[in-house]
Order: sequence, then C-alpha cells, then structure tokens
Amino acid sequence: MDERRWLVTFGAGLITLSVVLYALHFLIFQDLFHISIYTLGDIAFLPLEVLLVTLVFHQVLASRDRRQRLEKLNMVIGAFFSALGTQLLTYISDNDPDHDAVRPLLLVDDTWTDETFLEVVKRLRRHPCRVGVENVDLAAVKRFLGSREDFLLRLLENPVLLEHEKFTDHLRAIFHFNEELQRRPDVSDLPETDAAHLAGDLERIYGLLIREWLNYMRYLQKNYPYLFSLAMRTNPFDETASAVVG
Repeated sequence: MDERRWLVTFGAGLITLSVVLYALHFLIFQDLFHISIYTLGDIAFLPLEVLLVTLVFHQVLASRDRRQRLEKLNMVIGAFFSALGTQLLTYISDNDPDHDAVRPLLLVDDTWTDETFLEVVKRLRRHPCRVGVENVDLAAVKRFLGSREDFLLRLLENPVLLEHEKFTDHLRAIFHFNEELQRRPDVSDLPETDAAHLAGDLERIYGLLIREWLNYMRYLQKNYPYLFSLAMRTNPFDETASAVVG
C-alpha cells in the first residue's frame, strides 16, 4: 500500500505542477491561444511517445536484459561442468556399452559449425544412452556426489536457473540419483532389481548431460575461445584427453 500511495502522490504532484506552470504562463503572457496549440501538440505526440518508449526502448532494454541473464546462466552451467558435470559425464560414458559408436561423434574441435552441432544432436537422438551398471563403482560415485551435495543444493537454489527448465531437470535428476545412493548404506552388493533401478537413473542423467554439454561447448566456441580450448582438451569422450597442451 505504501508504494501505491507514493505513486498516487507522485502522479498528483506532477499534474499539479503542470497546472501551475500553465497558469504561470497565462499570467505572464496572457496568451491562451498558444497554450492551447502547444497543449494539443503535446497530446497529439503522446501516442508516438508511448510507441517509442514501450516498443522500441523497452525492446532494447529487454534484449540487453536477456543477454545478461544468458551470460549469468552460462556462468552457472560452466561452474557445474567444472565442479561436477565433466567428471560425471566421463565416468558414465566410460561405462556406455555403445561408447565406441558415440565417442567419434563427440570429439568437438574448433572446426565445428552450427550445422555440425545440430547434426550431432540429431544423431544422438538415436543413441540409446545405456549404462552398464554392473561395471559402475557405485561406492565411488556415491562418495563423489556426496562430496558435491552442498554445491548441488546451491545450484538448485540459484534464481538464475529458474528460466532454464531443462538444466534444472538435469540437476534434479543428479540430485535424485545422489539421494538414492546416500540412502543405501551399502551399494556394493545390491539385488539385480535395485541395480536396474539405479541404472535407469544413471541413463536419464547420461542422456540429459550429453545434450547440455554439447550446448555448452557450442556457447564456448562462439564466445570464449580460451575456455573452449580447455574444454576440448578435457573432452569427457576423448580417451586421450589431457589438459596439458602438447
């Protein structure tokens, strides 16, 4: 109510000031004719002013705001891959029974174009994203995700991610899988049915992460060549990957 009262008071003050200035003009020049002409001219220009302010100026501000939000969002996504995503994706892809078929598709380099990225995304839709859970060291994954739990929670609380539903879905999938692991005192000897359930959770994460990783690589290639260079050298799908520049 206080804000509304302030707006009403401010609006009334502006109208009062306008009336006072017009009255002062009339008292000084005694020329109602020119007052009428200028008043009508100002009113006639008002629709154009509204058009310029609401459509043109507003669109410029909205466009700049979208760019700033996108920049902040990609900073958060970059932090995710640096702290957790790349390592997790490396481990999951190493246990993909079909990794020999998918890895050659994902050796991103600086010659890739937008068309290359789009073509790879299309081909990945046919990839089953399976995980050989029998080869996965679930105890090691449990320790790794447990050590990153606070980081995941902070990401989920980040308001920047509210506008990126897909990435929020990725975080929820990872957080859910971590919760599944943490609630099992011993993950070294699980029934086949339980192992199959956890495999389904991992496969969900795998499919989501590949696509997000590709989008992030595309963003880095266009905007941050030096970050893209490191991302190429630490590619989770490259068995010879090394941060060392050879």
